[in-house]
Amino acid sequence: MNKSWNADQLPADLPANPMLLAEDWIGEARAAGLQRHVNAMTLATVSASGQPTSRIVLCKDFVPDPGYLVFYTNYESRKSTDIAANANVAAHFHWDAIGRQIRIEGIAIRSPDAESDRYFASRDRASQLGAWGSDQSAEIGSRAALLAQTRIRAQELGVADSGQAPGGDDGPPIARPPHWGGFRIWPIAVELWREGADRIHERALWKRQLERASEHHFTVTAWTATLLQP
Repeated sequence: MNKSWNADQLPADLPANPMLLAEDWIGEARAAGLQRHVNAMTLATVSASGQPTSRIVLCKDFVPDPGYLVFYTNYESRKSTDIAANANVAAHFHWDAIGRQIRIEGIAIRSPDAESDRYFASRDRASQLGAWGSDQSAEIGSRAALLAQTRIRAQELGVADSGQAPGGDDGPPIARPPHWGGFRIWPIAVELWREGADRIHERALWKRQLERASEHHFTVTAWTATLLQP
């Protein structure tokens, strides 16, 4: 008999809002302390030519109501270029040690500038400089060239002189680069998966509809829920 890593079950009465239960799962994964980045998620995008690709990003905010999650990136990166061409994305949290997964399908739109500014200001200075120093996804000849590029840009920003290494806690504030910021993923589907004995897993799927209300916001319908066979 295969081992069930978690004896708990999905609620007999599925909650009206899966984002609340998903948020609880993220908190429980963090409390378990079995993974360095419990907020790591696979983000899948599709290019204008139809080529899918995926990578790991960090979920930096999870807002159950009205229901979206946030990650940050370079707006000139491949993922951002894909999103500009096709805003339909998928995200996946997987915690193997506790036998749980969260699968999300939705629409990605840029976060408000103020939200991106607040998060950027909370980062350490070395990470802030990294956002200026790296042209994410662009080719470069060597790591040494990347470090030199970062140093030059720090000097141009006035936060390091020619004899200093970029970073450190001292110095003037560093503004958020205009090419860097957040994306909000607004789910249209959320699946919660729990590992079960003998591969009789538990799966529950919620769906809703979105209607664009503004540059950064959607109006949403109520969620509908159903159980899925494993």
